[in-house]
Amino acid sequence: MSRSNPFRFFLSRLTEDYLLLALVVGLVPLLWAASPSLSELAGLVHWQTLTALTGFLVLSRGLEDSGALARCGVWLMGRFRTERSLALALVVFSWLLAAVVTNDVALFIVVPLTVALAAVVPVPLGRLVIFQALAVNVGSALTPIGNPQNLFLWQTRGIGFGEFMAAMLPLVGLLALVLLLATVLAFPARPVVVRPAQRPVNRRLLWVSCLLYPGFIVAAELGAVVVAALAIVLLYGLLFRPVLRGVDWLLLLVFMLMFVDLGLLAGLPQTDVLVAWLLALPGGVMTASVVVSQFISNVPATILLASFADDWQALAWGVSVGGFGLAIGSLANLIALRLARVEGLWREFHLWSLPALVLALGVAALAHYVV
Repeated sequence: MSRSNPFRFFLSRLTEDYLLLALVVGLVPLLWAASPSLSELAGLVHWQTLTALTGFLVLSRGLEDSGALARCGVWLMGRFRTERSLALALVVFSWLLAAVVTNDVALFIVVPLTVALAAVVPVPLGRLVIFQALAVNVGSALTPIGNPQNLFLWQTRGIGFGEFMAAMLPLVGLLALVLLLATVLAFPARPVVVRPAQRPVNRRLLWVSCLLYPGFIVAAELGAVVVAALAIVLLYGLLFRPVLRGVDWLLLLVFMLMFVDLGLLAGLPQTDVLVAWLLALPGGVMTASVVVSQFISNVPATILLASFADDWQALAWGVSVGGFGLAIGSLANLIALRLARVEGLWREFHLWSLPALVLALGVAALAHYVV
């Protein structure tokens, strides 16, 4: 459908995007129950996160549209000639990258690369992206800077960097082993052949995107993300307008509604009662954090449960495991699924992620017993 009529375009996307539809429908009873003011609603939105997401959406789209990632895909296939070896390389790369630059930033790098790779190599794009999402959830759990929930616990509990990694290593090590075995089973060792057709590389777009990417990360770390994101949007609007047209702007609306819906839900008195009941279940903090993550995502779950739980390690382990299962369990899952733009991927994601949740629970129980 043409975007000339924004309202009709939004309605068409709303009926096709089940998560967006659920967030819009769910907002109505939450507004009725909480009766917040406009300023309170605005306060629920993490504007820094939204502006950071805006910048990364534009930059990753710029890299993808430059055509350079497709060339990287051809280069990769010169070294990994089977579907299995390529999948293992992408999963390990995603895992390692997420431990260093956070899970969402890692996805903004590896998913566009994989999308471009699928344009020149006949590989199962959807399944590769699913395993990359699982990989960044595992890898990011290792370090205090790997994801927002770890950063929050590291900063608020006064834990040393090395101490944090040592506490997470038993869980992450076992999860990584299971992930590698699952990758071997999920991807056959059949050879793949590069398609001859290749897109030309837009060197101007490539250089601008490559130079701005690390600069934007530094700006985000220094607290200047709003100004940096605005500058990026204006620059691409002037020089590379087709890039902006290709950005999934509705993802920003999805995140905004998530912040509002989940913030209102966390503020209800019934939520405190439910959390107290979950903490009384076998497994205590870990069980509660896994369950809560499935409904409000693991970052809000960490913030919510931190006021109830003294055992930061059990909380960190639980929300790491909670990133599996339902797609909403981790915001990284949502980013990966939206960047891939593969029809029917949400269903396929849960065919892999729900069993992964069961396995991760077993791994966490084993790791906890061994430790």
